[in-house]
Amino acid sequence: MNDVILAILVVSAAVISLIILRSQRQTRNYHITQSELAGRIAQIAESNATAQAHLSERLQAQERAITKALEDKLEDLTKRVGENLQQSTTKTTDTMAKLQERLAVIDTAQKNIANLSSQFVGLQDILSNKQSRGAFGEVQLQDLVQNALPPSAYEFQVTLGNGKRADCVIHMPNPPGSIVIDAKFPLEGYTDLCAATDDLAKQQASRKFVNSINKHVLDISDRYIIAGETAESALMFLPSEAVYAELHANFQPTVEAAWKKRVWIVSPTTLMATLHTVRAVLKDAQMREQAGLIQKEVEILLADVNRVDQRASNLQNHFAMVEKDLRGLLISTSKVTVRSQKIIDLELDENQEKGSIFSVNNKTVTKDS
Repeated sequence: MNDVILAILVVSAAVISLIILRSQRQTRNYHITQSELAGRIAQIAESNATAQAHLSERLQAQERAITKALEDKLEDLTKRVGENLQQSTTKTTDTMAKLQERLAVIDTAQKNIANLSSQFVGLQDILSNKQSRGAFGEVQLQDLVQNALPPSAYEFQVTLGNGKRADCVIHMPNPPGSIVIDAKFPLEGYTDLCAATDDLAKQQASRKFVNSINKHVLDISDRYIIAGETAESALMFLPSEAVYAELHANFQPTVEAAWKKRVWIVSPTTLMATLHTVRAVLKDAQMREQAGLIQKEVEILLADVNRVDQRASNLQNHFAMVEKDLRGLLISTSKVTVRSQKIIDLELDENQEKGSIFSVNNKTVTKDS
């Protein structure tokens, strides 16, 4: 604003100088007096001052308007920036909260994965040891049998007549007799078969797997099928559906050879189905055993019914005799009633013949009344 005022002053000075020059020329040309020149200069100065005052007022008004507009713009900008910062803070807070939730879920999943890994390592340790692997199969066999059959239908770790100990014996009526179930877990041959990468390794692993199955089948056939003590067949329990599926999918001759040895290979699923069938057979056998007792009870019940029928017949005869006596009693009472009425009629006739009075219910009544 100072530059503008300075420019105005410079222009004003230049105008005054020009006027002075023109006045001097006019003085020389027209011989204007010094007093008139001073008056004009004073008028010009006054006009210049008035113009300068108006210009200053306009400049101040514009400055105030510009300042107010800038303040409004700045206030609006500040408000918008504050709102944006608030929204950004809210969004950032929500995002951080969701991120913390996701991190908590990830942390929980990581812990579960760690626990699962430790359990998997423990399972590997169990399955890598033959004794532990055998115990694992026995425990799974016990769980399946206990869930499917009543306690009286099975026994675990039973010593047979030949001195061999069976994992489980299911007691069934003859035939077929008690059935032995023995748990076997040929995991090493199956693991080698899964890990084989070429044909030669697969052939060796297959041979090892088949030899292991055949050995278990032969042991079960020799140890747990005893004439007169057990059934003519036994069950070999494989506690792995994967091993069972591999055996039936790719080694059918081995399964058929086990059938010829009267050894039936079962998995957890097929064993459960077999146990349900055994439970139905046991229930049917129990019903047959109870058939004689039921028949005896029915005979006793029939005798009781006959006794009740005889007593009902006797009671009916008794009622018939009572009814006969009641009829005789009614006949006698009716005869007595008739005879009494005749006597009353006879007395009434005699009193009417005598004329004047007769007695009714111990009262004396005249004829006229």
